[in-house]
Amino acid sequence: MSGRYPTGTEEEREAAVEAAALAVQQGELVVLPTDTVYGLGADAFDPVAVRDLLAAKGRGREMPPPVLVSAATTLDALAVRVPGYARALVEAFWPGPLTVVCHQQSSLQWDLGDTRGTVAVRMPDHPVAIALLERTGPLAVSSANKTGMPAATDADQAVEMLGDEVSVVVDAGESPGGEASTIVDCTGDQGRILRRGALSLDRLNEVLEPLGATLTDEG
Repeated sequence: MSGRYPTGTEEEREAAVEAAALAVQQGELVVLPTDTVYGLGADAFDPVAVRDLLAAKGRGREMPPPVLVSAATTLDALAVRVPGYARALVEAFWPGPLTVVCHQQSSLQWDLGDTRGTVAVRMPDHPVAIALLERTGPLAVSSANKTGMPAATDADQAVEMLGDEVSVVVDAGESPGGEASTIVDCTGDQGRILRRGALSLDRLNEVLEPLGATLTDEG
């Protein structure tokens, strides 16, 4: 690992974001803070970097990483046939701990793993993460941990598990959330919860019931 960057002041944050953005452009892995848990990030459009991310976690191609974006409008650049209920959830909970799985744009030149034509997208509610994403564009980001271990909620835990695999660690202290995002499959007429997380089924359905839609819970 070459660098751990604090973000306590404006200058420190700028230096941290710059170092992480440069590392991403060079195809390297970075650790970044989010509103849920710390993430391990790579350029979503660099297949080798994404492969390195999966290898660092001890994951195979059957578990493709989600993609983090800096703006809700980016969803339409990455996904097609986004249903109305998915848009309602995004409007209500982005930025925040909601990951939506949609049909991906077939024209995208990327390889996230065995996605079966889908992409999982989230906009995090964390100023440092957003600042980085604005510089890099969409990042493939999975929780900063080895598969099977608890997700890192501070930079120390991330370094302990992944320090040898990453070139930059952006340290923003303890994660404000500490619980992973809720993942909703939005590829069908009715949404399904694939992983329970920070947003409960009840909170999601509160938004959808007035639209005559509800989610099922398979998490």
